[in-house]
Formats: sequence, structure tokens, C-alpha cells
Amino acid sequence: MTPRPNPTSAEDYVEGVLRGDLAMLSRAITLVESRHPRHRETADAVLNALLPRSGKATRVGITGVPGVGKSSFIEAFGRQLTASGHRIAVLAVDPTSSRTGGSILGDKTRMQELGRDPNAFIRPSPTSGTLGGVARATRESMIICEAAGFDVVLVETVGVGQSETTVAEMVDFFLALMLPGAGDELQGIKKGILEIADMIAVNKADGDMALPARRAAADYRRALEIMKPASPNWRPPVQTCSALTGDGLPEIWEQIREHRIALGGSGEFDAKRRDQRVRWMWSTIRDRLMLSLDGHPAVKDVVAEVERAVAEDRMTPGLAAEQVLAAFGPE
Repeated sequence: MTPRPNPTSAEDYVEGVLRGDLAMLSRAITLVESRHPRHRETADAVLNALLPRSGKATRVGITGVPGVGKSSFIEAFGRQLTASGHRIAVLAVDPTSSRTGGSILGDKTRMQELGRDPNAFIRPSPTSGTLGGVARATRESMIICEAAGFDVVLVETVGVGQSETTVAEMVDFFLALMLPGAGDELQGIKKGILEIADMIAVNKADGDMALPARRAAADYRRALEIMKPASPNWRPPVQTCSALTGDGLPEIWEQIREHRIALGGSGEFDAKRRDQRVRWMWSTIRDRLMLSLDGHPAVKDVVAEVERAVAEDRMTPGLAAEQVLAAFGPE
């Protein structure tokens, strides 16, 4: 069989995505992840064409400390949703090594059963050192997946740094998975996580851990009772669940649906989506400014010297920044 040629135009990508071609979907995401200026122009054209076909999916962010079982939860939760007729896209954000630039990209391996499901698509994406550990093109990838017909998009964070806040600002519902029996459950869980979570789910609530999980859930409920909810239309619920047995997973989906109804009825849902689009614009502006700065010839001429001067304590970082920006262009 003659191999299909690589797409060369925005129209090729758009047509492939709209007909649900998973290979073309993967290529389109690779395109928007590229930092090459030539690819950027094509990516913008693809996204602009696909944007009207997106926006109807439910976007869910999922976070949790290492060991909480995010991948196992997503696989079990995703399989439950596909069994009930949904099409699931999983954007699993992998940490990138600060030394080698390499990424683990192991989520697709861990979610083997979901990966074989014809109604699921799993895309591991390296963070590439972006703020908060979130892939630079996660927002664009969501648009592409929605245009391809996926009605639920799950975004898994690395669960460290500020990735939680970054993901919470791009999804409709933010789920925080917690561990039972980890000593003081509230210690190590920053107040900020509780402030932005739309729901707390204590995972691994099975076998000997069922009772500790219920106790942990009670602790989180008490903590949330004394905090002001982020939304006047929604108080975050707390419950236990088990990715191993499937207990609690249908209830989590029901809470996600109720959250959308509650915010939709008040107009808060549409306002949140509008705010997210504006944030996306400014995030893109900052990213492209940094790309332009890094590639600017005049900046390259001065940056080595000012870095050396700062490292040797001969120049303040503020003055060094002024010199780099002056080389970049006039104010």
C-alpha cells in the first residue's frame, strides 16, 4: 500500500481532524507544539479553521500528589465514560528534564486498556519547561481534539509547582485526587489547591484503605467548610473513590455534570470560558515574545556578556535586563 504523504497545508490538517483521522489528529497536535516559526503560521491557520467546531466538550483537569494514582484513575474513569457513549481525549502532561530536555512520556504506556479503546485518544505532551509544568500547547490541543469529535477532554497535570493553577484556568472542572492514610492529610496539600478545586476525591478507597479514606474525606469536608468557595454557585463536594474497583467513579461524573448545569444556569460558565480565551491570548503573546527575544540577533550578541556580569556580581539582574531589552528593540 502506498504510504500517505505528510500533510503540507493547513487544509490537509483540518480535513483530517474533522473526519476523525487519529494519525492526522496526532500530527496536528505535533504541529501546534512546534516552536518553529514556519510551523507557527500553518498552526494558526489550522486552529482558526477548527475553532468554530470546538467548545462543546467538557474539559476536566485532574491533579494529585505523586503516588495518588492519577493514571490508574484516568484509565478507569475514561473507560467508564466510553462505555456510556462518550469519546474521551486525554492530554497527559509529562515533566521535562531540566538537564536533558527529555520527557518521560509514559502515560500512554500506563493506560494500556484505555489506549486500545477506539473511543479514546491519549496524547502525552512534554512540558518543555513551561511555567507550571503545563504543555505550552495544551489549550490548542484541546481545540483540535474537540473539533475531532471528542466530547470529554481530560488534562492530567504533573501535580507539582503551579501546574494546578495553570490547568484550573483552562478547564471547566478541576478535580483534585487525594491519598488516604498519608498521615496528616491536610499537611502538604496547599491551601491553594483547596481554593481552586471543584471537587476533592480521595482515591484508593478500597480494602484496608477504605476506612482511612473515609476519615480523610471527612477532614477535607471540614477544611472546605471554613473556606469561601471560589464560585457563588458551587460548593466543592468531597467523596471517596477507587480506580481499582470503580466505586465512586459514576458519582464523580454526575458531580461534573451538575457543576456544568449550576454554572450554566447562572451564566458563570460562559463568562469563565470567555475569560479563559483572553488568558490564552495573553499567554500566547508572552510565549511568542520570549521566542522572539531568544532568537533576536542583537540579543544574542549581548546576552552572554550580561549573564557573565550578573554571575560575577558585576551587574544587577535589573540592569542586565534593561540592557537585553534595549538590544531587543526600542521601548
